[in-house]
Amino acid sequence: DERGGGGGGDDTHDLICHYLNLSPDLTRLYKQWSAADPNFARRAPAFTGIRVLQQDAWEALVGFICSSNNNIIRISQMIHKLCVEYGPLIGELDGLPYHDFPTPGTLAQDGVEARLRALGFGYRAKYLAQTARMLLEKGDVWLDSLRNPERPILGVKAGDGGDWREEGREGYRRAHDELLALQGVGPKVADCVCLMGLGWGEAVPVDTHVWQIAQRDYRFGRGKHSSLTKATYDAVGNKFRSLWGKEAGWAHSVLFTADLRAFSERLVTKTEVKEESLIKVEEDAIAGAVIKEEVTLEKTIKRELEGQDERKLIEIKANVVRKTKRRRKA
Repeated sequence: DERGGGGGGDDTHDLICHYLNLSPDLTRLYKQWSAADPNFARRAPAFTGIRVLQQDAWEALVGFICSSNNNIIRISQMIHKLCVEYGPLIGELDGLPYHDFPTPGTLAQDGVEARLRALGFGYRAKYLAQTARMLLEKGDVWLDSLRNPERPILGVKAGDGGDWREEGREGYRRAHDELLALQGVGPKVADCVCLMGLGWGEAVPVDTHVWQIAQRDYRFGRGKHSSLTKATYDAVGNKFRSLWGKEAGWAHSVLFTADLRAFSERLVTKTEVKEESLIKVEEDAIAGAVIKEEVTLEKTIKRELEGQDERKLIEIKANVVRKTKRRRKA
């Protein structure tokens, strides 16, 4: 039912729209970000439709603790193992069981850390078990109390997120700092949770990919910002917030996607070929004439969306054509 809610109290449509963050006008946001930033304007057209999910805060926290020094496939496997091992069974579909996400109370039980290590979680097993226990101590409402009032959970009326600042609104800074007290949560994980689990759109997670983008496209990597320190981390976030505003984390996600190798096929590659020929004639009074033709192909390869310098490839092909003349009879 596209009108939302549907009949009989079915909130599936509303839940999907909320989770996929479909309410904001993405076309307007892309125009706004492009007008403020020429680099975004160059890259964004090939990566339209990217949205930041509105995940459950606890699920986002667990997922991003698992993301430390990890790849997407292994992270997905870990989340699946967590749900199968500790999540309550929801039901079966086509013979496959589906489990809900485990609660902090479940992961805080004795023996969870050892079991997670056996399942391949490595050092993250300790972080998950300890963080689950810390959340129990802080109470059920603590994590959601850090949420942006402008982006409440489904069914709750939106409020005021506070006054804008270059370093982010006060509520965002408080949420970020409090998350850092949890096990396995550094600045990047805290910003990921703020952005995707707590609705703070100005949160800008800075990892290796984003640092490379900052160096390549925004003149970081020199002077006092020559390496990724805490000061540089904050400076990169402030730079992006100054360009893109309250949804800086969303705009950053578009550039992050454009930088991923998995999406490199969307990059536009142009090849220009120039051909120059030089013909040399070498005389031979007895055998005749040899004509040697050297063809130089100069290819200019442009990766327009990567912002890289042009690379030139020089190919030299030599074609030798031998024409034999008969000697005249005396």
